Amino acid sequence: MPSPSANSTATSHAATVPGSSSSSSSSSSSSSPSGAHGAGPGAGAASAQRHHLGATRPLVFGVLTTSDTHTEDDDDSGKLVKQLLGEAGHQVPHYALVANSVADIRETVDKWLSDRRLEAIITIGGTGVSSRDVTIEALAGMGGKSLEGFGDLYRMLSFQEVGPLAVLSRASLFAIQNRPVFAVPGSERACRLALSRLVLPAAEHLVEELAR
Repeated sequence: MPSPSANSTATSHAATVPGSSSSSSSSSSSSSPSGAHGAGPGAGAASAQRHHLGATRPLVFGVLTTSDTHTEDDDDSGKLVKQLLGEAGHQVPHYALVANSVADIRETVDKWLSDRRLEAIITIGGTGVSSRDVTIEALAGMGGKSLEGFGDLYRMLSFQEVGPLAVLSRASLFAIQNRPVFAVPGSERACRLALSRLVLPAAEHLVEELAR
C-alpha cells in the first residue's frame, strides 16, 4: 500500500480531469501511467472520461450555413464556427452558404460526403419552427440515423440561457454515411454553446464509433 507521503506527492502533481474535482482521488490516481495499476474505481471513470471527451487529433469538418438573408461575406455564425474549429486544431476544407432549400442542403451534404477525408459536418441555421426552417427535414431524408440525445442536451443547455424559448430549437445530430452531421441553430450564441459544450468535446469519439 502506498505510504501517506507518496499519496500526498501524487496528489500535488495530479492533472485535473475535465469535469471532475482537482482534489478527487480519481484525478490523483490517474495522473500518470505509473499510477494506473492498483488504482481505485475512480481512476477507471477518469480514464474513460478522458477517452470519451475532448480531441487528441485533428478532424476534418465541413461547415454549411443555410440562410435566405445572409451571404458568405456577412455569415458571422459561419465565421465563428470555422474559428472555433480552427482554434481546436481541426481542419475545415469545405464551407458553403446555401438557401433554405431541402434540395440545396442535400446536394451540398451529399457532395461533401463523397470526400472520404471528410469526417464530420456542421450545418448552421434552419433548425427553428418557421416554414423556411428546413434543415432538419433535409437531413432526416438522407437515410441516416437520428441521435436524439444531442438535441435533448442542447435544449437543456440552452434553457439555462434563454429559458422556455429553448423549446423552439430543433438542433439535431444525424449519422449519415457513417459520418456525424451536427445541425445547430443559426445565432452566434447558439453556435458557440453547441460547439463548446457538445460538438468539440464529443466529435472525435463519435467519429471513431461511427467508423467501426
